[in-house]
Amino acid sequence: MSSVVASSSSASGASSAAASSSASGASPSSVSVAPGAIPTAPPGIPPLSQITLGMSTPSASPVTATFTAGATAFSGAPPLPTAFAFSAADWPKLDIVPDTSSDEVNEWMKELDGYNIPDLSPTPDGTCVNDTAAAADAAARGWWTCGGYTRVTDIVACPEKYTWGVSFDDGPSPYTQQLLNYLAQKAIHATFFVVGSRVIERPLILIEEYMSGHEISVHTWSHPHLTSMTNAQIVAELGWTRRAIKAVLGVTPTTMRPPYGDIDDRVRAISLAMGLTPIIWTRTPAAGQFDTNDWQVAGGLVTGLQSFQSFQAILGNATLIDTGFIVLQHDLFPQTVDLATGYTLQAAMSFTPALTLKPIGQCSKIPTSDLYRETNTNASFPYKNVTSGDPEVQAASATSTNSAPLNMRPAMGLVAVGLAAIGLTML
Repeated sequence: MSSVVASSSSASGASSAAASSSASGASPSSVSVAPGAIPTAPPGIPPLSQITLGMSTPSASPVTATFTAGATAFSGAPPLPTAFAFSAADWPKLDIVPDTSSDEVNEWMKELDGYNIPDLSPTPDGTCVNDTAAAADAAARGWWTCGGYTRVTDIVACPEKYTWGVSFDDGPSPYTQQLLNYLAQKAIHATFFVVGSRVIERPLILIEEYMSGHEISVHTWSHPHLTSMTNAQIVAELGWTRRAIKAVLGVTPTTMRPPYGDIDDRVRAISLAMGLTPIIWTRTPAAGQFDTNDWQVAGGLVTGLQSFQSFQAILGNATLIDTGFIVLQHDLFPQTVDLATGYTLQAAMSFTPALTLKPIGQCSKIPTSDLYRETNTNASFPYKNVTSGDPEVQAASATSTNSAPLNMRPAMGLVAVGLAAIGLTML
């Protein structure tokens, strides 16, 4: 019998993380976890030794469910729009930073009016090594990439210990349906951080995610390092992704995840001004990043076995912190989906002590209705647009020093973390 407690969310989106500074690319870990028992993979999932860059590409699973216009995902939700019909004239080019001179971006820029957007210059490429001045000032900038610095408005862990906030980045992809089928079989719900360019390519998969009870969140249009973008480019990346999700689902998310976790106070303030609360994955001084490194398997930098061992270390490290945790995984590649459906989710379900698996909004005690603009009536969520220059953030950040344990604010479902400075090289 499984020891997992599956989520019961009524509504429940996704890419790469910062590369580890270790030679192997594995996440830093304070717990040495032996490989132990490797789960028996379901039929069709290759052995871990065969999950590599050069593995055979499986056929995409067909969409298994259809939903008609007018259907609703949860109580009070707006009805699904009529079937999405793509027209290239209506959208930016796929996987390219959108033009900032468009009427749409000019209109979205007005959302920043009246907010304190820090005057921080863009980084060259979002990495520490190529902007040593910004890296040295990472704590003041709230730069997650170079030191893991966060603010009280960032969601970085589930408040309750032994709770895993399950999420997948970068889809929808041709392989997402395989993941959805598995999650449905196990009654697990997740948060999908979706890329706008993928949304308009595969709207039916996004609809199935949403209508199946998973949470949908913004993950930009073209997956750039957001700290390397101008203000207008950040607005364009977030705005077009919001619009794509709205066009397909009829709802607008109130959360986002920065690609690579690359966020600072400027990116943070713009996101909040646009009504998007940042969500990152767990990172602590003792346990390092809760990153499976599955994306590195698809890049040929680690093996499937090494990625699974990183996840085993994450499970061990989860026992050392006082909160739950959020893990970085992806649904973009066949390797990452095979790792999830064949190994990591099964390992979590058989872990002792028992884990509770929930989407991030639910584990953060955020009602489903608050996760979308059209149904949100909560004046305190998305969170107030504050930056490091505001007394509230300064006071909260002061309680989360580089050596301090996680400092939770359970009433808001947040965890504010101050972390040791670790220079990272991005993939």
